[in-house]
Amino acid sequence: MSARGQAGVVLYVKDIERVAQFYAQVLGLQEQNRLPGWVALASAAFQLELHAIPAEIAERIHISTPPQRRENAALKFFVTVPSLADAGAIADSLGGALLQDAWAGPGFRACNAMDCEGNVFQLREDAPALV
Repeated sequence: MSARGQAGVVLYVKDIERVAQFYAQVLGLQEQNRLPGWVALASAAFQLELHAIPAEIAERIHISTPPQRRENAALKFFVTVPSLADAGAIADSLGGALLQDAWAGPGFRACNAMDCEGNVFQLREDAPALV
């Protein structure tokens, strides 16, 4: 699979193995490539690159259980999944969470979610368009 023309996002994480497992299961992504400190997960239309936070910085970062929400970012990515309920249940089982009730947009329902390190993203599922 070529990454050319594919949309994606880069996410810096403390525990790359745990976060890779989280997104592979919640979003149904497949591992495409791996190097020390870097994992690329992808679907046909989306690529998520996970970069390990450098050790000297990561040792100063504490991830609580459950994780504290990190929502002070200028960017939030979204991914469409077959079912918000199913993706939310998987996220919960892996240390993440759905953050609020779903809302409707044009042709989708959406809900914010949090991964196992507290990074906020949005899940969407297809829904009839609003009239």
